Amino acid sequence: MRAAFHTLGCKVNSYETRAISEQFENAGYEIVDFTEPSDVYVINTCSVTSMAEHKSRQMIHRARRLNPGAVIVAAGCYAQRAEGDIKDDGSADIIIGNNNKSHIIDAVAELLKERQGSEDAQGREYVDDLMQCRDYESQIITGFGENVRAYVKIQDGCNRFCSYCIIPYIRGRSRCRKEEDILSEIRGLAANGYREIVLTGIDISMYDGMPSLIEKTEAVDGIERIRLGSLEAGVITDEFIETASKSRKLCPHFHLSLQSGCAATLKRMNRHYTPSEYAEKVRLIREKIKECAITTDVIVGFPGETDEEFEESLSFVKQMGFTQTHVFKYSRRAGTVADRMPDQVPEKVKNERSARLIKVTDEMNLGAAESFIGRTVPVLIEEKEKAADGECLQCGFTPQYIRAGVESGSDLINTIVMLKVSGMAQTENGRVLTGKIEKNLQ
Repeated sequence: MRAAFHTLGCKVNSYETRAISEQFENAGYEIVDFTEPSDVYVINTCSVTSMAEHKSRQMIHRARRLNPGAVIVAAGCYAQRAEGDIKDDGSADIIIGNNNKSHIIDAVAELLKERQGSEDAQGREYVDDLMQCRDYESQIITGFGENVRAYVKIQDGCNRFCSYCIIPYIRGRSRCRKEEDILSEIRGLAANGYREIVLTGIDISMYDGMPSLIEKTEAVDGIERIRLGSLEAGVITDEFIETASKSRKLCPHFHLSLQSGCAATLKRMNRHYTPSEYAEKVRLIREKIKECAITTDVIVGFPGETDEEFEESLSFVKQMGFTQTHVFKYSRRAGTVADRMPDQVPEKVKNERSARLIKVTDEMNLGAAESFIGRTVPVLIEEKEKAADGECLQCGFTPQYIRAGVESGSDLINTIVMLKVSGMAQTENGRVLTGKIEKNLQ
């Protein structure tokens, strides 16, 4: 039997897909590429935007076309939110929400057994009311495919209820994983050769005991780098800063969600900080942790955002000097507070504002990368890419999450090299720092 998987959305989904695929591997399935004929297709869906939902539907339909007789599983956020729509569409045989993913292998086995006895075997749904759920669904991975970086899920759900966001309704309330379970998984990943760990979740700022977890992860033999997923400004406490500044392995890269640089917009978003409070958190990080990178997310075109509010947000982003900024156009989500707000911003205006902000942040991103020219930085090599001049570069990331690459006749994948940066190059996946290896740290 063959099984294929496709993931949409966030790194949490990527982690969960990996855990599901290991269930199938352990059950004797051959794991194949999603484009190949398969007996089972699992689509781990996303619902964060209308486009994500559209792509989720597309992939479910694509799986059905690839093999009309296969078992098609729609799992995850879109499955949680739109169970009825998927059922009515008829393209998925099994619909599984966000707290039953560890049971996918059993659901598929039950359906296949039923099909052996009847050609009229009915599909089935496993979608719970997650607003009533308080238990963390345990999943575990031993590897992350061919990547050298492994994501480790430490938390699920969200309690913030930002007015634009559907996630609390489809992921439920915040639930944290036991520290010993996390560390056990990290030790297993280290034993299997993974050198970088990313602690991830829907809102890891809600994880109780982050400083302790960082310190204990640092003590795991074989782990050379620790990264954190997206953080909320409130997690930047004196204790957090002290732990981060003393750590030898925590990468000096903090993705601190902003969403808007305008106080009035933040209030409508139900974000519980002001731009000045956010700026103070950034100041503390930069004061205590040298050579750190701050990256962020910004939404444009939120309901009621005037030209003046957008300009205020744009000005604040410039003032912060982020290393990288992800720009999103506001996407209406039925069931959220913002969907019912007046003064929805026209799509044309969203596009114009997005283009302006992207132009500014692209220049900031380039400037941040160019500031590394002339310096020597450690790079964990992850993959090979083709440069615009045809040369093959072996590429990875600095601790600050700046992409870098080097030409070498040796296979450097999963090694850390000290790179003397001399310039930049364009590859098939974007710009990278380039230079010569001063030392291979292995």
